[in-house]
Amino acid sequence: MKSNNVKKNKYKKLSCPSCKSKKVIKWTKRKTENRGLIQRYKCNDCDKTFTINDGFFRMRNHPKKITCALDLFYRGVSTRKVQEHFKAFYPHNSDHTSVLRWLRKYSIMISKFTDGLYLNIGKEIQIDEMEYHRRKFYNKKGVDKNWFIDCIDSKTRFMISSEYVKAREQKELKFVLSKAKQKTGEQVKIVTSDGLLAYPKAIRRVWGFSNKTHRVNVEHNQVNASRGEGFNIMIERLHNSIRERTKTFRGFHGSVESANAIMKGYEIFYNFIRKHQSIKRCPYELAIPELKLTSENKWTELIKMANE
Repeated sequence: MKSNNVKKNKYKKLSCPSCKSKKVIKWTKRKTENRGLIQRYKCNDCDKTFTINDGFFRMRNHPKKITCALDLFYRGVSTRKVQEHFKAFYPHNSDHTSVLRWLRKYSIMISKFTDGLYLNIGKEIQIDEMEYHRRKFYNKKGVDKNWFIDCIDSKTRFMISSEYVKAREQKELKFVLSKAKQKTGEQVKIVTSDGLLAYPKAIRRVWGFSNKTHRVNVEHNQVNASRGEGFNIMIERLHNSIRERTKTFRGFHGSVESANAIMKGYEIFYNFIRKHQSIKRCPYELAIPELKLTSENKWTELIKMANE
């Protein structure tokens, strides 16, 4: 009886996309070439039929194939090698440019969902930046020097926020730090960074200045490695993992937005898919304990959650 009630409740959530009516019944199943049978529904009020948008609406390839491509790419396989891999197992092969479009589309889709999640973290976050080269468009020569700025929680190892940008000035640093504050509230007490001169003002603008104590509302722990003050081990370890994946890119192609979408996908992979060697679990399990991802294919779960 309990399982039937669950099914009934799920069925009640359906509504017609045209008239928003709840009087919906199962209709026929549409046969597709690569995705099998897809259930269609009919609205008894406006007589229109529709399918449920599960995040893969109008996609010509099966969700398992798409999420497999995402997982293979962020585990170190290039888009062209993903294409070669699929050629051996799928009669309808996908071009490497299709794989790249999947990466961009679903990285942005999932990140819009995950960026809205509130985090339970420790009192210290570490922020740093990495230099990257992006190849210009085909009608131009040379490369542009860009930066990947990110911050991580020292306790849960969760990458709180990140952005691929053209520069590392106060504007860009403030944007990343503002997203971190938005997702963590008043939990952050210490912000650790390197010796970049733009950090003190950016931190002050984000967390504010107290007239009572005559200090910034968070402690700024600035570590200068050139002076022998050590390294920010947590975020440097994260950057080693990122470099391990991105060193084979030979530079990003296309726009800054495209590069940022790809790096957003790695943020998702790092936080929700890949188990951290130190904590023996995914960072989200500590930072977002109420989020339950039960399937081995966490990409599909995250896409469905992002589409609800």
